[in-house]
Amino acid sequence: MNSFQGNIVDIKTSGNLSLVSIELESQQLIQSIIIETPKTAAYLKIGGPIQVLFKETEVVIATEKLKTISLQNQIAANVSHVDSGELLSKVVLNSELGPLVSVISTRAVEQLNLVAGVSVFAMIKLNEVMLSGK
Repeated sequence: MNSFQGNIVDIKTSGNLSLVSIELESQQLIQSIIIETPKTAAYLKIGGPIQVLFKETEVVIATEKLKTISLQNQIAANVSHVDSGELLSKVVLNSELGPLVSVISTRAVEQLNLVAGVSVFAMIKLNEVMLSGK
């Protein structure tokens, strides 16, 4: 599980959904959409500390920043190393946030030529980012 610390900088609510913007320690902005509101979850406070979590299998990798895509959480990184299996590969990335792990198909690793030192963007869908109050 990828896990990072940050502070809530914005909350937009509609019905029982909230779009929460978090500034991580590296000043990287990441967003999460959750089925909670400040009225139903005490940890949802502007300026409040928050832990951001997302599974390795939810990290999509691109070799260039994509401007015409709905994935808004895009984190610049470099490939640290790749552990390839027959079907799946674990790709360890170095980013301003710290280490970040993605599990993708070995075929995708080969198609993208992912080797140590390659610059990439890690992308995570809003609804795949989980939040945990401290």
